[in-house]
Amino acid sequence: MDLFSTLFLSRIKFAFTIGFHILFPTITIGLVVYLFILEIQWLRTSNPAYSKLFRIFSKIFALSFGMGVVTGIPMSFQFATNWGPFSIATTNVVGPLLGFEVLSAFFLEATFLGIMVFGWGRVKPAVHLFSTGMVMLGTTLSAYWIICVNAWMQNPQGTEIIDGIFYVKDWSKILLNETMFYHLAHMLGASYLTAVFVVMGVLSIFLFKRKETQTALPGFKVALACALILGPVQFFVGHAHGIHTGKTQPTKLAAMEAHWDSEKEAPMILFAWPDMENEKNLYEVKIPKVASWYLTGSTQGMVHGLKEAKKEDRPFVPLVFISFRLMVGIGCLFIFLALAGGYLWVRKKLETTRWLYAILPLCIPLGFVATIAGWIVTEVGRQPWIIQGLMRTAHGATTSLPPEAIRGSLAAFGVTFLIVFVVYLVFLVRIVQKGMNEPMPTVLQGE
Repeated sequence: MDLFSTLFLSRIKFAFTIGFHILFPTITIGLVVYLFILEIQWLRTSNPAYSKLFRIFSKIFALSFGMGVVTGIPMSFQFATNWGPFSIATTNVVGPLLGFEVLSAFFLEATFLGIMVFGWGRVKPAVHLFSTGMVMLGTTLSAYWIICVNAWMQNPQGTEIIDGIFYVKDWSKILLNETMFYHLAHMLGASYLTAVFVVMGVLSIFLFKRKETQTALPGFKVALACALILGPVQFFVGHAHGIHTGKTQPTKLAAMEAHWDSEKEAPMILFAWPDMENEKNLYEVKIPKVASWYLTGSTQGMVHGLKEAKKEDRPFVPLVFISFRLMVGIGCLFIFLALAGGYLWVRKKLETTRWLYAILPLCIPLGFVATIAGWIVTEVGRQPWIIQGLMRTAHGATTSLPPEAIRGSLAAFGVTFLIVFVVYLVFLVRIVQKGMNEPMPTVLQGE
């Protein structure tokens, strides 16, 4: 692979842009659900801690939402500048789906976000809760439309190709693509888990220091309860997603598991370095028969290997293999920490413990890392196809662009994103510090 080619640089540029952009939808999709639960708790109990936390995290949501919009603009431009042939070929499919996102999801978010953030105490409680629910629906719809596009690229259905252009034959097969349901459930679960661990991490800082515990502890318990439910659910959703991937993209699954040969009694490979040239694993640590069991339901089940695909039709196995384990490892860590917190809660030691509150702030970035690792598995695992089995990535890129132009714009994006992200973090810290230091609200909502 030519590391300085137009194709490779275009891939790196798009990966960098979408990797930065995805940070913000990930937190907003999950955070607004937490806000919705906080508001219900506030209306149910009148505990001012929930009101105070809502005001803090709704500002974080608004800031993150704005960042998501801003970082999504240069990403969309790249479809025309760096991926012209792909854009032309798929315009009848991708164009309407992105348009539906704006007409439905963005419309809801833009309409009700102002009421959610600034309407506290200015509108009736039911109206404010409805507005929060509409923002929550908008973020979910936004994820749905985007994942409809990606699921079609992973498992293209409902279209036909005429003169190199994709035409839609059946919208239902695109909008209700089976792959979409697995992708959407897994992505929503990742967003929810990321958000609750961000919340727990932030509130743990105050609980560890024994500051603002009357505010932090109720919000922490809400997030912990969510994590206790979401962790196991996400584990089983991810497993079901993997089984489905084996049916629709067996080469990707083989890369995720680093299985070269098709075999029964296939082992679960805990760690290895996949050697693509010699088609074997180096430094392999494995457990016999386990992969056959969890992939087929039987230790004698047949697991398909990478050698069933031509070499030119295989992804870069080491990156897919390692990213998959990174994602799963972080997910298992989250489940363990949630169970540990639940145990302390049941034993009535949650208020006095310190070790958990010392660990959780370190976990704030891990949900984002796991999400990006999961998208690496999804996108790199599909290679060399940009549309699975129908269009190669090399055929979707704008080859007329000089590499120097891409390197220059990539460097400019890198510097700009770094500055913007630092400013974003500074504002986040200020929002939390200022919000937590404010006195408990005494005026009921709507008065």
